[in-house]
Amino acid sequence: MQVFTIGFTKKSAEQFFSLIRENQIKRIVDTRLNTTSQLAGFAKKTDLVYFLNELCKTDYVHLPELTPTKPMLDAYKNKAISWESYADKFLDLMAQRHVERIIDKAVIDEGCLLCSEHQPHQCHRRLVAEYLNKHWDEDITIVHLL
Repeated sequence: MQVFTIGFTKKSAEQFFSLIRENQIKRIVDTRLNTTSQLAGFAKKTDLVYFLNELCKTDYVHLPELTPTKPMLDAYKNKAISWESYADKFLDLMAQRHVERIIDKAVIDEGCLLCSEHQPHQCHRRLVAEYLNKHWDEDITIVHLL
């Protein structure tokens, strides 16, 4: 099984969609809490669905089960908690949600976890991929598209 991850910030639309097309991504799995922000530019949900289909023939699915809670995300963004604390809270949340049981592996396989952060090292999309790799009974190759 292979799963990709990508963030849309610090990428032009050309860079973003080229990465999706070049890596033959079957579907974008949106892990964002807010998919409709005007700040998202080309990655705003309705625009993203259109562009993915037209430019890449790629499907789109939003999985709220893979998003942080608003209070958790706000605490991290406002520096009320550290990355380490945020990561621990988010991993606990995924365990409470039993995402390893409720998420269809076929949706993740050859899909690409989307979030806003440019780099994966301090982004929950990386935590999602690593959590599923740990809890599913098969080896997942994780590829971060930069």
